Amino acid sequence: MAGLGPCYACSLCRMHEVPGAWRRAARGAGLLTDEGVPVPTIFAEMSALAARTGAVNLGQGFPDDDPPAPVLAAAHAAIAAGRNQYPPGRGEPELLTAVAEHQARWYGIPLDPDSEILVTAGATEALAATLLALVDGPDDEIVVFEPYYDAYAALIALSGARLVTVPLRWPGFQPDLDELRAAVTDRTRMILVNDPHNPTGAVFDPEVGAEIIRLAHRHDAIIVTDEVYEHLTFDRSHVPLASRAGAFERTLTISSAGKTFSATGWKVGWVSGPRELVGAVLAVKQWLTYVNAGPFQPAVAVGLRLPDDAYAAITARLRAGRDAIGAGLRAAGFDVSTPSGSYFTVADASPLGATDAAEFCRELADRAGVVAIPLTAFASHAHRRHYSTLVRFAACKRPDVLAEASARLAAAF
Repeated sequence: MAGLGPCYACSLCRMHEVPGAWRRAARGAGLLTDEGVPVPTIFAEMSALAARTGAVNLGQGFPDDDPPAPVLAAAHAAIAAGRNQYPPGRGEPELLTAVAEHQARWYGIPLDPDSEILVTAGATEALAATLLALVDGPDDEIVVFEPYYDAYAALIALSGARLVTVPLRWPGFQPDLDELRAAVTDRTRMILVNDPHNPTGAVFDPEVGAEIIRLAHRHDAIIVTDEVYEHLTFDRSHVPLASRAGAFERTLTISSAGKTFSATGWKVGWVSGPRELVGAVLAVKQWLTYVNAGPFQPAVAVGLRLPDDAYAAITARLRAGRDAIGAGLRAAGFDVSTPSGSYFTVADASPLGATDAAEFCRELADRAGVVAIPLTAFASHAHRRHYSTLVRFAACKRPDVLAEASARLAAAF
């Protein structure tokens, strides 16, 4: 808890005496000590370390530029026009329509904006509401690809279901189909797919998607896809599972504005799919945030209707960032897995003598003036050995920031 201050530490020291579901969430996320005390996330620790040392923070995955000008202008206009109160429960009609248009335009998926789309407080609330709505008891299992976005384990624990993981291994991070088949059983309630994948940057091969759909039918499982990086793919276009034969009727698709439009603080997401599944999610979501981001919803609608060249520019900027940090890491002596999508690049620090990714990252701030995140933070205890020397760097920063980070790493190693 270094850098977080004595008051923060004191507020936690007796939490083991407090009953409640928080304990399940903390334990699920791997953030509960043997004494029952919650510890900060690795993101809080590393951000505090960056602030203390003045290091370039390539840890947390948020961009340092603004949304496209038309999107910003639409937000300003909505605020000035007084659109600052509760929007409708399902979402502003113009955003619901824009999401439907987007899915048809890019993927050929027809949606009814009035019944098959729900606006949420970012993708994380969409995931939370989906899990809480569709998990039916402690016998349910949720299959997830590991390493995984850290919220998954905490939310699955809160829902009461059991987390079952399929490991992704260096350097390609594609799942082994035999391991996937072994993980999905008649107890599987849901297969949760993050593609493009955080934290590895992998884009799953087409045969992986085909096997997920086949297994979902065989075992009567729901497919939930987290597609927040859908427009940040570098080698081939994104193909949602919901667009593939036999998938739509059992698939909920989740995405958001944050990653595509550099608007992570707006927290505007959505979930789409068959009306009966979306209706179940709405029945829970309405008791969580109820609604959110009134003036930002029409702005996101403008973003979803941007022309193709605007989307191409977004992808090109992130591809340039990927290439820049990859070159910098290789020059410093890391082995690098070149990502096919997302904000992130994973590097192996073992050529630099690392044996423990977390300790390496803690030392990196002082040694090189750069902060990154150990991949072990995204893995269960059972599988952390697969990722013991792997480190994730966020490439969603300005070119000058990435150049400075690369120079610091080269000088240090």
